[in-house]
Amino acid sequence: MKRHAMAFSLSRWLGIVVKEFIQLKRDRLTFGMIVGIPLIQLLLFGFAINSDPRNLPTAVVMADPGPFARSYVAAMAASGYFRIVGSVDESQAARLLDQGRVQFVVTFPPGFHRDLVRGKPAVVLVEADATDPMATGGAIAVLNQLGPGLFAPDLPGRQVQQVQPALPGRTLELRVHRRYNPEAMTAYNVVPGLLGVILTMTMVLMTGLAMTRERERGTFENLLATPATPLEVITGKIIPYVLIGLVQVSLILLAARWIFNVPMHGSLLLLYGVVLLFICANLTLGITFSSIARNQLQAMQMTFFFFLPSMLLSGFMFPFRGMPEWAQAVGSLLPLTHFLVLVRGILLKGNGLALLWPQIWPLLLFTTAVLGLGLKTYRRTMD
Repeated sequence: MKRHAMAFSLSRWLGIVVKEFIQLKRDRLTFGMIVGIPLIQLLLFGFAINSDPRNLPTAVVMADPGPFARSYVAAMAASGYFRIVGSVDESQAARLLDQGRVQFVVTFPPGFHRDLVRGKPAVVLVEADATDPMATGGAIAVLNQLGPGLFAPDLPGRQVQQVQPALPGRTLELRVHRRYNPEAMTAYNVVPGLLGVILTMTMVLMTGLAMTRERERGTFENLLATPATPLEVITGKIIPYVLIGLVQVSLILLAARWIFNVPMHGSLLLLYGVVLLFICANLTLGITFSSIARNQLQAMQMTFFFFLPSMLLSGFMFPFRGMPEWAQAVGSLLPLTHFLVLVRGILLKGNGLALLWPQIWPLLLFTTAVLGLGLKTYRRTMD
């Protein structure tokens, strides 16, 4: 009897296999993860991710709006690396760079046309937002090759070349100013970005397990029996993790300053205010996942489902402007995308509240919408 019981049974084995398929069918979230994650990775890496960004927004300061300047701008647009957004003055150009609304500002100083005609060195000033060195490297390389022969048809008999810096007998000098990160240090871009990535991962995951843990331990019914309102329960669960997040931020900032020498030009108080808003956005999302999920495994799956596009579409790993417009639109819905602009703007650019507001209000809107969804789903769990 024992030998017969230990023998492999094909019918029992098939029964276990069928049972697992039925279990997968019932657990739709797990089945969706199995199918959805590979599809998302395929779409993002195949269509959205681009390490050589093109169509970078570029503003032009036309102090000498002559035909040579217009020809140079047309050549930039034709290269495919630059998208000319318009002609502005110097103060507007500086503000656009500070806000991160343009990647480049190209200035043609007074006398540009005259210097070219006379064979004197004519200067083109290019200011680049170098907070993300990967986003500007390819475009600057194109600019370095753009000059030779460009003006030859209009300057017969002259040898027009572009060099950096200008040499005797040469007529076009390209001066590139890498703003905010002149040495193109990757740590200046990566370390502030890690601040947002670590907070996203830890805050969403920890709060995502909060209510599901109580359900599995059987203590959730006791919580429902108390007179506490949904708002009191959700905010009460969030506050301890807010303090944990602030401790994480302080440790990362200390490491950024004393280990990686990341500059901190802006207000530290403003930085903590922005961090607090970002923490709240992630915590409300985690609580909402916790309210929807039936167990800790589902909460972790939801967290991973959110974390993957946040990493790939926020501009942390790959240049944000190198993505197609549809991917940028999806990325703009993620709080990490706006937080990266905010933290880099404060640390590297010294931006104030007025320049940061275009990135702050999406975080406020996201937090409010997700908190409302969390309250609604929590009420359904009380039924």
